[in-house]
Amino acid sequence: MLSNIGIPGLILILVLALIIFGPKKLPEIGRAFGQTLREFKKSTRELTSDVVEEIDEVKKEVKEVTK
Repeated sequence: MLSNIGIPGLILILVLALIIFGPKKLPEIGRAFGQTLREFKKSTRELTSDVVEEIDEVKKEVKEVTK
């Protein structure tokens, strides 16, 4: 969805955000968005590693049972 925005679309979005929120509030919003994105990525990585660990444990159990 976001891959077809292009440079003119991004510039338009930035100009609109600057008009709506103002130059003082925009860095705060960007910082908050960055922190939220960082937390989301961290949670996703943790969830993925938990699932991979569970799969590995199940594989070990299956190997032990089939011996």
